[in-house]
Parts: sequence; C-alpha cells; structure tokens
Amino acid sequence: MGAKLRPAVRALQSDLVTWRRYLHQRPELGFKEEKTAAFIASKLTEWGIEFRSAVATTGIVATIPGMQPGTVLAIRADMDALPIEELNDVPYRSQHPGQMHACGHDGHTAIALGLAKYLADHREFPGTVKLIFQPAEEGPGGAQPMIEAEALEHPTVDAILGLHLWNNLPLGTVGVRPGPLMAAVELFDVQITGKGGHGGMPHQTTDAIVVASQVVNALQTIVARNLDPLDAAVVTVGQFNAGSARNVIAEQAKISGTVRYFNPKYDDYFADRFDQIIGGVCAAHNATYQLNYWRLYPATINHPRMAELVRAAAEQTIETPLGLVPECQTMGGEDMSFFLQRVPGCYFFVGAANSDRNLAYPHHHPRFDFDETALGIGVEIFIRCIESFFAQPDRWTDIQKPEQL
Repeated sequence: MGAKLRPAVRALQSDLVTWRRYLHQRPELGFKEEKTAAFIASKLTEWGIEFRSAVATTGIVATIPGMQPGTVLAIRADMDALPIEELNDVPYRSQHPGQMHACGHDGHTAIALGLAKYLADHREFPGTVKLIFQPAEEGPGGAQPMIEAEALEHPTVDAILGLHLWNNLPLGTVGVRPGPLMAAVELFDVQITGKGGHGGMPHQTTDAIVVASQVVNALQTIVARNLDPLDAAVVTVGQFNAGSARNVIAEQAKISGTVRYFNPKYDDYFADRFDQIIGGVCAAHNATYQLNYWRLYPATINHPRMAELVRAAAEQTIETPLGLVPECQTMGGEDMSFFLQRVPGCYFFVGAANSDRNLAYPHHHPRFDFDETALGIGVEIFIRCIESFFAQPDRWTDIQKPEQL
C-alpha cells in the first residue's frame, strides 16, 4: 500500500469503505444533504460525540475534547454531490438519478467519520478537535454560510485543516505546498446588443456576433498584456450564444465564462478591466452591453507553517517513491478558501488515482471513482497532524492571521 498506518487505522479501513459506499449510493446536492447529515449524526451519536446539526441548513459541527481542552484544531470535510448521471457499473453506484459523488466528497466525509471514531476511542491528545461537515462546496458555496453560523466559534478555532482526494495524483502521493494551492474563481455573463437585420444588408445593422467576437479576443489581452507574466491567470469564455438563422444578422449575443488566478492582489482587478474593455469595443461599434460579474471563491492559500505541519505528517505516512508533490497547484477552486481567510490552515491533496484498476477518470466525470486505499491514508495523516499540532501548541497558535501576512 505504500503507507505507514497504525493498527487502529488499518482496523478502520473496512468501515471507511462501507461508509463511503453507503454515501456514494445516496448522493445529495448542495444544501439538500439531509440523508448524508442524518447518517453522520447517527454515527456521532453512536460514538458519544457532541455535535450541532442543521448548521447553515444541513451542516454538522462536532466537538471532540481531549484530556486538556484548550487549543482548537478544526478538520473540514465537504458532503455534497454533483448533478451528474453516474456511468460506473459498480455495486455501489448512485441510486439517485442525475446525481453523483463525482468529486470524492463521499470519501472526505468517510475520512472525517473515521477520524471521529479514532479520536472518540483515543482522547489522549491535549486539546480540542472540531469536525466541520460542510454542505454545498460545489455550489452555491457552504463555507461562508457555516462561518456566519459560527462554525468556527464555541469553542473558537485556532487553526484548520482539510484534504481533497485527488485523481490528478496517483495513490501513494500527497500534494502539499505553502501559499496558493487553488485558484480564485470569478464568473461573468455579458450580453451585447446591436441592431439586427438582413444577412445581405450588413450596412444597415450592428452585428452583435462581430462585436462579441472582438470582445472575446480583447479579453485575452488582460492576461497576455496587463498582468505580470509571473502571475498565473486564466480568462476562459466557455459559452457563446447568438443568432437564429443563416441569413439574419444577430441583434444580441451572450458570452459567459470564468476567470481564475492565484494572487489576491487581483481580487478587484478583473471586473473593472472587463468593464473597460467591453465598453471600449462596444463603443467602437455602436453597440451596448450589460456585464454581470461576480466573485465566487477566493484563492485557497495555505499558511506556510501549517503546510509544514501537513508535509511532515505526510512524510511520516507515505512510503512510495513519489511521496510528496510540492508543485501541485491547480486552477480549480475551493470554498475551503473562506475558512483559510479566517484562521491559519492548510488544504492538501491525497493522491487517489490507480490506473491499473481503471480508477483514474478526472473529477466531475460520470465515471469518476478512486482507490479506496486512500481513505486510510487520509485518516492517518490527519491523526499525525493532530498529534504534532497539540504536542507543540505554541508553535502553531501564535501564527498571524492570514489577513495580517
């Protein structure tokens, strides 16, 4: 397996698989995770763990005090599924048509439950662990509502960790790095209005398709010519809708897409630049426009010392040649970022792909699945992080808040 798992974690492996498969068969979309929450609550009750339910609609926050409750470390696990029809032919395939755990959140929840069971049986640690079972990561976003519902309070969280089972990395690897791990996610819709008319009489019209096409090209200059070349960013137009017939010049065109970047200095930059560029192109062609631009998630930025905590725990756990993968950034987004803006923490990837077993489809694919060996690895890394964190609390609890860096 390529991992050093303590006997108690190895003994949990079959339960981890059972819980994960139970959840995989019962996927639920954001803020509708009622059966998922009920299953989590039943396990926590069985193990004598105190928890709050119905946090931000369907979230659960469990509190596990050790021998000397004081410093508080939170572990976050997302619970929601995706609106995808599963194509896997497996005994545990989704029983809910049009819904599927296609991103590993069923595994994240199972790992957090395994950690809860272990900690309930081994309370020798000198601190308090909070388990945050979060709804709606895939949208519209459950982290901020949980923060507003005081998931980080009562008791106050000093630091936070989270993981993502990651099919972009093979089983037996861990992706962890300080600083930006995942990108900020911003979205836009643009409607351009010209003047429609006959396809053979363009001089009587303002062609919305021509204007929109120039807008698409012009938006690419933001990354190519406005940003520092050392700052990675992406502007993607993913939808272009216009026209109704071959011989009719379109009066309206709509383009939609996404912006991704790592550096927080651009948090307020793209919306203004979009407005300038689209306004200029439309003015040059006597067209008008309506821009709807919004920020979905900020960048997921790890605190250097918390990343070091995870790195050390992963090195103690992983025994494969590949081991740690420090250069593991992705332009995918994550609302774990909201938690990391509030308290120091680290989000990391646990490799879960296994090509030999045909378990390497990408995330959000209808045939996505992962090697369940990764479940025990996730539990073990979290346990080692908890042990190290509470063994030297002064090393971690005096960390500056992210906004102070």
